[in-house]
Amino acid sequence: MVSHNRLPSSSSYDLPAIASSAPPAPASTHRASSVTSGRSHTRRHRHARTHYSGSSSSSSQNEFPVFSHTGDVEIVISSANGRKENRYLLHRLILSQCSGFFEAGTRAEWSARVIDNGASGGSLARINGNDNATIGSSSRTSSQERRPSFDQPGRWRWKYALDWRAASDDEAPMLVQKDSSPPSLFGGGPPPVRNKPPASNESFFRNVTNFSSLSLNERPQPSAPAESDDEILKDYDNLFRTMYQYPPILDSVNIATAYTECKALLRLADMYDALEIVGSRVDHHLLRFGARLFKQIAKYPPSYLKLGYLARSRTIFTEALIHVVGQWPLAAAQLRGQIDSAVMELIEDKVDELQELEERIEAKLWKLMLTTSRGERITPSIDYLSWLAMSLFRQWVAENTTPPPTSILKDPGRQGSNTTTSQVAARSSSRSNSNHIASQRVHAPPPPPVPPSPGRMYRLIGSPSPTAYLAHDELKRFLKLSPDLYTRENLKRFERRMDEVKNLARDAVRPLMRNFLELDLSIFGGPLGLGYLTCTRVEELDLPWDD
Repeated sequence: MVSHNRLPSSSSYDLPAIASSAPPAPASTHRASSVTSGRSHTRRHRHARTHYSGSSSSSSQNEFPVFSHTGDVEIVISSANGRKENRYLLHRLILSQCSGFFEAGTRAEWSARVIDNGASGGSLARINGNDNATIGSSSRTSSQERRPSFDQPGRWRWKYALDWRAASDDEAPMLVQKDSSPPSLFGGGPPPVRNKPPASNESFFRNVTNFSSLSLNERPQPSAPAESDDEILKDYDNLFRTMYQYPPILDSVNIATAYTECKALLRLADMYDALEIVGSRVDHHLLRFGARLFKQIAKYPPSYLKLGYLARSRTIFTEALIHVVGQWPLAAAQLRGQIDSAVMELIEDKVDELQELEERIEAKLWKLMLTTSRGERITPSIDYLSWLAMSLFRQWVAENTTPPPTSILKDPGRQGSNTTTSQVAARSSSRSNSNHIASQRVHAPPPPPVPPSPGRMYRLIGSPSPTAYLAHDELKRFLKLSPDLYTRENLKRFERRMDEVKNLARDAVRPLMRNFLELDLSIFGGPLGLGYLTCTRVEELDLPWDD
């Protein structure tokens, strides 16, 4: 922006010839205007700065993360040992709109701050007109004088800092509001006046800043605490970046790392009541992984269910919920007491709906019946071979839907141990042998039988492959149990009748074969797929955050 203010006539600052009292040439004036306009255009299109990426903040900038001319909330994010520190000067209006924490903390009735009457030492310095030549060019100074400054009477000021003492080991420290303090980076008296300011060298200041951030004297210290503090600083920086509509800095290559970073950011946003604005950013970032995300959800459905609920992500939450319901109660221990009760009620309702559907389908399987060409039901007296095919299918269904019976025989290990105990006790009376005998009498209880998975059975029945279950070898062994029936023709006829039963069963279980996942089940191969049902439908009204 070209300023029309008159340059000072004083020569104490050794101004260039263009600023002399003699009228400049028209060509020189035109060239200076173009250069100034180009520099202003460059500043308008500069990218947002961030503390975490290594950019240094300056008290003269008015962009994220330091709004020197318009910000009214100073936030200091420091590590536990104080070696690293990020400072922000942000706007109360934006913070209160994005976070309920800042909305309540900056209210007049709740805030511990007092109205700044312009005499506070922590207020930002105003650049006076007499210091135009000291700070910079006259065009830059005139634009700064038209901006609002903090030493106006009646202007509120807030300052926050991390409270590491009140933070536990498994949670991030919270910001607490601080009282008036000595001048900080964003406040203090005017800068000292120099007779001749040196020319600015951006590369020199950048190198000095990077060099000052090194800790040469403390190199032998372990790096684990520093990495933990770096994560805290990065999480807070991502939180404030999101509030100012900048994308958070998250891993876009490794989905496991991206999950960890998104989870930490969501937990921090939950602490500051800012999930509404942070959740959409996390949802957008994770969905960019595409099929890799859905594979990861299939591996860890309870974890992504919690993340999807915090992010209010319909896609991630629904995908994880279908996996959890299909494997229930496998994920019950990881969810009970760790997620909202509304989510648990939704899971239980969907599990009940799925069980009711399975019961209706199972009843249809038991009622399957083959008929003759005249429409008569198959009985042993009409078609004994076809009746055997139906009986074998029902026996297979029973074995895959009911747990195996508990054995009523005595434990053979216990009988052997009693015999060994009597023989050894009669042969030896030493304490060591008696201790050994006592240890041999203790037997761990046998593990309970694993109940069969109904989802696995329905997947096999619904498979288009005719050899998914009750294949040729099984039918051949069954028919050989009756030597008078086992012939090549009877075996072929028996297989044809079994195929008819399988087709009827496949049509019966079709409602259970629907897949509402975004994941493509064909990548798993085989008839089983995931091994459980994925037919749970989640409607828009089912989402627990839309109540």
